[in-house]
Amino acid sequence: MNRKIRLGILFLTGLFVSFAISNISNAADEVAKLTTAPEVPPALSRAGGANVTVELETSEKKGTLADGVEYTFWTFGDTVPGPFIRVKAGDNVTFNLKNSGTSKNIHSIDLHAVTGQGGGAKATQTPPGGKTAFFFKALNPGIYVYHCATAHIPTHIANGMYGLILVEPEKGLPKVDREYYVFQGDYYTKGKTGEKGAQAFDVEKMRAEQPTYVKFNAMATPGNLKANVGETVRLYVGNGGPNLTSAFHVIGEIFDTVYQQGAVGSEPAKNVQTTLIPPGGAAIVEFKVDVPAAYILVDHAISRAIDKGAVGILEVTGAEVPQIFKPLKVGGADAGH
Repeated sequence: MNRKIRLGILFLTGLFVSFAISNISNAADEVAKLTTAPEVPPALSRAGGANVTVELETSEKKGTLADGVEYTFWTFGDTVPGPFIRVKAGDNVTFNLKNSGTSKNIHSIDLHAVTGQGGGAKATQTPPGGKTAFFFKALNPGIYVYHCATAHIPTHIANGMYGLILVEPEKGLPKVDREYYVFQGDYYTKGKTGEKGAQAFDVEKMRAEQPTYVKFNAMATPGNLKANVGETVRLYVGNGGPNLTSAFHVIGEIFDTVYQQGAVGSEPAKNVQTTLIPPGGAAIVEFKVDVPAAYILVDHAISRAIDKGAVGILEVTGAEVPQIFKPLKVGGADAGH
């Protein structure tokens, strides 16, 4: 290869690299807005390719696991589940992780949306009071779980270290009226279900896969999700496990659309009654609420709902719609759902 050709190739290569760097540096810069369950950040109206910074802190914090039951959760952002993160396909993400100085343990993060070593976990083994960071490009749209991946990994997850990250497709998701964030986890305490007072984590119960509690949004502010008759609701539903597969169901509703396994871009399922969500998995479910009711969110492995706490409420208000539903002869017992 003669000298002129080599110089030409080097010039074009340099031009290409400069153009690529210029494109990244000229992209919009933003700090990701994070929300705590059940709230979801607003849809992103911009194109992908922005330079996005995510700031997240791990901590160990006492909270209420059940009525009269205190538990020390290990958290992202002082909450279980951790904050909802929303970016767009093509975004250049700088992820900054801080571990509170009051933590007793090293913590890290593995985001299932990340293509790279450990989903970021190897780069973010963060000691108490420390800070770590890494970069990733959001390549694949979908809803993904993130969790701590520091040894002993099952213990970190069982204590509440998980959340969801949404990578919106380039054209966004179809518009809906309401979006909510729901995350299931199984918990293992030394005391029996319902035993009052401060409860310690029981590693042997966890290994035996015998949870004391199964909860939605374990540390979220109490209160019902809200919607009005005629609105379309989208739920982003995650399952941290560490052990149980969720049979997610909304009593009195049918899911019009389900992105199974959170697979945005695949053909969604239609008219689904219950969807399975494995540990470390997620799904997006959508449905129009046609009549007023208190719709009950459950894991339909139903003893988990009735006896261990895996329950939530979507309160739908509005005028009755007797052409869709009306009681004809009501029994006297105040039971059922």
